[in-house]
Amino acid sequence: MSLHARITLTATGALLVLGPLLVLVAEWTNPGTLGPMGVWEKAQAAWFQGVTPRTAGFNTIDIGAQREPTLNFMTALMFIGAGPASTSGGIKVTTFAVLGAAVWAETRGHPDVNVFRRRLPNTVIRQAMTVAFLAVGVVFATAVTLTAISPFHLTDTLFEAASAFGTVGLSTGITGALPRSGQLVLIVVMLIGRLGPITFITALALHRRVRVYRFAEERPIIG
Repeated sequence: MSLHARITLTATGALLVLGPLLVLVAEWTNPGTLGPMGVWEKAQAAWFQGVTPRTAGFNTIDIGAQREPTLNFMTALMFIGAGPASTSGGIKVTTFAVLGAAVWAETRGHPDVNVFRRRLPNTVIRQAMTVAFLAVGVVFATAVTLTAISPFHLTDTLFEAASAFGTVGLSTGITGALPRSGQLVLIVVMLIGRLGPITFITALALHRRVRVYRFAEERPIIG
């Protein structure tokens, strides 16, 4: 099995467990969502709602009635998305896994980023960091813009922005109440989320420049 397949399956499996579990714990006593249900119905609803934010965007409980921690966590799931080269949006699970591996290696003091006994090239790590950083910028800028032109709080607008970028389709119910300019912003972000990452990564992979010189190295203070 290739390294790509291992990373994708492992990260997907972890999110399939973590997502429903956190939804179940956070919404267990919420009277507007899982509270009135029986144990088995709660487990089913939590499983469904913890999985769909990463791709499908369906819901069986009232998204707007969820508690703020649940909304924030679902925002993160929509931002991550599903597997690469799929029809889902987000930065993709492999990007998230590569960033996690890079953080782990740095905190452990390892000179290389190793995953499943394979060393990741620096170009892959730089691409993952670039995609994630640009995606954070798009989502956060969209949320701040929606907050400035509407009466809604950042939690709701951030949820809408991540849903648009991830092409998920979930909403807390504020989309129709946004001004026309805010709805146009969401449309643009949907296009960016669908076409942007694929186009950008392709451009990075194809447009490599080789320099015949390197500058002198100097280390700035970090942290």
